[in-house]
Amino acid sequence: MNTEHLKLFVRVASTNNISMAGKELGLSPAVASAHISKLEDDLAIRLIHRTTRKVSLTEEGLAFLPHAQEVLLSIEAALSSVGVGDVLPKGNLRVTAPSSFGRMHLIPILQGFFTLYPDLSIDLHLSDSIVDLVEGGFDIAIRNADLKNSTMIARKLASDTRIICATPAYLKEFGEPMTPSDLRDHKCINLMGLENWVFETPQGQLSIKTKGVFRSDHGEAVRDACASGLGIAMSSRWSVYQHLQRGELVQILQDYPFVSEAAVWAVYPSSRLLAPKVRAFIDYLGKCYGNPPYWDRSSDSISAPQKGKTDSEAQ
Repeated sequence: MNTEHLKLFVRVASTNNISMAGKELGLSPAVASAHISKLEDDLAIRLIHRTTRKVSLTEEGLAFLPHAQEVLLSIEAALSSVGVGDVLPKGNLRVTAPSSFGRMHLIPILQGFFTLYPDLSIDLHLSDSIVDLVEGGFDIAIRNADLKNSTMIARKLASDTRIICATPAYLKEFGEPMTPSDLRDHKCINLMGLENWVFETPQGQLSIKTKGVFRSDHGEAVRDACASGLGIAMSSRWSVYQHLQRGELVQILQDYPFVSEAAVWAVYPSSRLLAPKVRAFIDYLGKCYGNPPYWDRSSDSISAPQKGKTDSEAQ
């Protein structure tokens, strides 16, 4: 069985297009189609449904796909482990990430990654929806959530501390809440679905049903509304750390930690080995973010790594 045919099949499964998959691998449409036919002949099964509009995997193709992926990754990992073949990983890395986090904390550090790994390229899909990694053909997902029930393999990259904040002007006009219960008398900006804010108190956890005049389904919109003085918001520190450093926002209720088990995770399907290119990307992100991550440090500490430098280089 030809491994190049397997590579093509895996790309066809991701693109649902034989010509596009072939182009990615430097093959003409005719040659790509012939390779798929040869693979089907070798296996004596039909892997792909072909129509004039698109292609899709057959039931047998769907069953065969994870095994084909495993074979390719096993070969890549084996060669890498003994220094055979390319010293550095190469190819394309398909990544999905939340839109706000991706813009703020992925894109600014990619220059340094490409400097270290010049033969790698990245397709970055930004979405606030949970994407199916296998169906979408993604190598890795960056997620900021609680993954206790995840069926994926995950590596924690950084903390995702949630804090309560407001503008100095808002606090001057309406007063600063001194306990979580005081929030009931304030305008609160809510992320849709997270209207109940839970705090640790000396008496145990306390849940506050917050209300206000504005809410949104987007974290950046909540942050920006808070920075505009519309009220008090709960935000991830990675989203507001620059506003805090500039004094545009102030953290409040620091004696009452917000209860959350969210973190920033690198996630990949459990059916796959950790490919060298995925390992390189995860390790790079971990070094860039640092421990603790740069967004969890005091306002007089270093901000995000500049021009793609890792955290240690930036210092």
